[in-house]
Amino acid sequence: MGLRELVEYHELLYFLVWRDIKVRYKQSVLGAAWAIIQPFTTMVVFTIFFNRLAGVGSGEIPYPLFSYAGLLPWIFFAQGLSQSSNSLVGSANLIRKVYFPRVVVPMSSILSGLVDFALAFVVLVAMMGFYGVRPAASIVALPLFVLLALVAALGVGLWLAALNVEYRDIRYVVPFIIQLWLFVTPVIYPSASVVAKLEESGLPGWLYGLNPMAGVVEGFRWGLFGGTAPGPILLASVGSSLVLLISGAMYFWRVEETFADVV
Repeated sequence: MGLRELVEYHELLYFLVWRDIKVRYKQSVLGAAWAIIQPFTTMVVFTIFFNRLAGVGSGEIPYPLFSYAGLLPWIFFAQGLSQSSNSLVGSANLIRKVYFPRVVVPMSSILSGLVDFALAFVVLVAMMGFYGVRPAASIVALPLFVLLALVAALGVGLWLAALNVEYRDIRYVVPFIIQLWLFVTPVIYPSASVVAKLEESGLPGWLYGLNPMAGVVEGFRWGLFGGTAPGPILLASVGSSLVLLISGAMYFWRVEETFADVV
C-alpha cells in the first residue's frame, strides 16, 4: 500500500474522523466541554501539588500557564495513542467486509483529537490574556510543533494498533505506558533541569530529545512564550519521531494483510 492509494481514500479518512468525533461526544452530558475540563483540572492539580507543595518552578512564566501549555500537546498525543491502539479491533466489522487502506483507521483516531486540541487552545489564549502574557513572534512556528506531535502519535499509534490485533493484552499496557511517559516528558517541569542532570553525568543533553514529546512540549512553549529555542532537544525529537513513523508504517503495512483474518 502506498501513499497514492491513501490519497485516493481521503474521503473515507474524512468520514472516519467525523465518525470518531461524533462517537466521542454521543450521549455525553457535557459534550465537547470535556476537551477543556480535562486539561484545565489537570493543570489545577499540577499547580497545587507540584508548584505549591513540591516547589517545582517555571521560570518567568506563571506555573498554571506553563503546565497548561505543556498539557495541550501532551493530551493530544496521549489520547491519540489510546484511541489508535484499539482502533483496528474496534473497527473489526468494517475491516472484514470491505477493502480499504487499513492505516486510515488509526490515522482517523489521531486526527479527530485535533478538535479537542483546538477547543482547549481557546482556553490557553484566555489564560494568556488573564496573566498578561503576550505571545512571542515565534508563535508562527506553533503549527509545526502540532505537526510533530501528530507525527509522533501516528508513529507510535501504528505500532500499537498493529500489535494489538495480534496481542490483545496490548490495550492493558497502553494506559501504563502513557502514565509513565507523562513523567519523563517536561509537562510538569522544565526540560532544562533534566538536561542539566544529564550533562552533570557526562551525557549530552540532547539525549533527552530521544523522547519525541520532549521536543514537542518544549517547542510548543517556546512558540508561545519565546526564550531560548530548544535546538538540540528539538532536532533529536524530530529524528526520533521520524524513525517511529517510518518503522511503524513499515511494520503496519507488512502485517495489514492479516488483519481481516485475525481481528
